[in-house]
Amino acid sequence: MRADIAKTIKSADTTKWKKIAVEFGDEFIEILVPPDCITLSMKKMPSLANSKQEILAALNNPIGSPPLNEIIHSKKKPPHELTVCITVSDITRPVPYKGENGILLPLLEIIGGAGVRKENIVIVIGNGMHRPSTLQERIFMYGEQVVSNYRIVDHDCEDLSSQVLAAHTSKGTDVYVNRIFYESDVKIVTGLVESHFMTGVSGGRKAVCPALVNTKTIEKFHGVEFLEHPNATNMVLDGNPCHEEAIEVASTVGVDFMISTTLDKKLRITGVFAGDLIQAHLKAFEAMKEYVQIPVDQPFDIVVTHAGYVGRNHYQSVKAAVGAMPAVKENGLIVMLANNVDPEPIGSLEYKTLLHLFKILGPKRYLSILQHPDWVFTKDQWEPEMWGKPIRKVGEEGLIYCAPQLQEKDYEIVPGVSGYEFLESGSEFSSDKQKGRAMFQNAVIYAFHHPKFEGKKPTMAFIEEGPYAVPIEKKRLRI
Repeated sequence: MRADIAKTIKSADTTKWKKIAVEFGDEFIEILVPPDCITLSMKKMPSLANSKQEILAALNNPIGSPPLNEIIHSKKKPPHELTVCITVSDITRPVPYKGENGILLPLLEIIGGAGVRKENIVIVIGNGMHRPSTLQERIFMYGEQVVSNYRIVDHDCEDLSSQVLAAHTSKGTDVYVNRIFYESDVKIVTGLVESHFMTGVSGGRKAVCPALVNTKTIEKFHGVEFLEHPNATNMVLDGNPCHEEAIEVASTVGVDFMISTTLDKKLRITGVFAGDLIQAHLKAFEAMKEYVQIPVDQPFDIVVTHAGYVGRNHYQSVKAAVGAMPAVKENGLIVMLANNVDPEPIGSLEYKTLLHLFKILGPKRYLSILQHPDWVFTKDQWEPEMWGKPIRKVGEEGLIYCAPQLQEKDYEIVPGVSGYEFLESGSEFSSDKQKGRAMFQNAVIYAFHHPKFEGKKPTMAFIEEGPYAVPIEKKRLRI
């Protein structure tokens, strides 16, 4: 711990501070914040009283589409000869797939009941450019019953032999898509509809692009031209180039049926939306929009947030940092807690290499390299680019990243201020939770007494739902 930080923390009076609970994996960490700290929280979303019945009702009464069994029987082959592909999310998304109250078993029952043979059903995990799944993750996500009885395949974006050149988009993108999905007689996508910092909202068309496409296809989708567009942001669909590209790709490839859910802050199902890819997805978007947007009168000096379930590694945690941007002032402070429990707590080798380059160059020069005509698009280049957005607003010293699973040496490549700066040298902890609480609490205390405020009391806000909430200035609120 730096001497100035230690002195500030030691002299701080927190006797009148109040407790807040900050999400950390399946648990919560309690810390103290100033009494005037404002909690920015999503509206309460009523969860379904009986999710099993609601899932069946959604499947049997789809939006803008015939029921799935009718779609199956409308094909030119008899059902027992049909092949069916279902694309599912990986471990980074808390989609309620498994068990009697999940969406997979009733979906599979309808498909089987329509006469499709079990051996003709393939579940493809839409990894996009994420790493392959593990057996433990598959069981956790989809349940033992599904894992034991159905063929499950990871999509591999770098294996050209598993891809098909399916189409060319109006923006000039060559669309290579997973061969199993493309060649199946019945194509079904599943997922979760929540805010997304690039495509406006997740789910629907994203289950095809970027989930099932290859590196060349993603090159346009995650290129600088798209990601630096002002409409490539949370809760914006109109004029969002990422959304428009994903819609065109998915529509061109062809999707027969979609089922997605919305969740509350406790990951309970609040809605089930099945049917036509575009119509059902828009219904889900409209249903969740009013709950996730949090009106903010004006930005705060300090924003305290967390990376939520999605922040399983540093690569994914950027969603929370970008989401906090509308709530923080220029040159303010973002203090973030992250539970980076992934086997690769930072991310892929390519990501770590590019992140190191970003750390050396800074966000502006990193972006200029990506824009240079001689630059060759590289896997995972977009996530350091996205980290550049909050850092361009608050500065390298304005982002404090507290992730107890990272090693102190990891911060040689991780941007922002290290959580280890707020731990006393030689400190020992019995758990990641205890370690995370210590660094996060001290970081909040230091932020409130930061020299940049010159002794004035700064304003502070806590984003209770982390990356899932969308703070937005009232004058820009989209209803």
